[in-house]
Amino acid sequence: MSSTQRTPHKRILVVEDNFSSRELMSMILGGIGYMVSTAGNGEEAIARLRTSGRPDMILLDLRMPVMDGWTFCEEVKRDPELASIPVVILSGADASGEQNVTLEAVRFLHKPVDTTELIQTIEQCCGCGETSPKPPVPRASEKEAQALARTPE
Repeated sequence: MSSTQRTPHKRILVVEDNFSSRELMSMILGGIGYMVSTAGNGEEAIARLRTSGRPDMILLDLRMPVMDGWTFCEEVKRDPELASIPVVILSGADASGEQNVTLEAVRFLHKPVDTTELIQTIEQCCGCGETSPKPPVPRASEKEAQALARTPE
């Protein structure tokens, strides 16, 4: 492998009902080399998990229509093929420790999520970034950050 080639980053599934938040996370993570797929609710995410390649991590909103994050976590826990995928909760809901244990989430990030904190969490949970050079962390523009901050659950 030449020095200009980088090993592919991990796969991340972003489950978020807010289109703007979902697309912004996808653009930021895709821009630094992650392979990102998205789903607008838990039911869509379950279907994607059963038909696509297994992600290395799931970024999950809790309050969504059709199937919320709590129900999604219950479904994932029942499937031995999916149960070992780390889940990071991204939500404006209360970040109580009891809730993390119930959901078996590896981390809880409170919205609005700081881009640097999100990327560091992904690197820690996926085990990426230690052996390959880290690309610069893109900063959300002030307009993008304000859009994420205004995003309703």
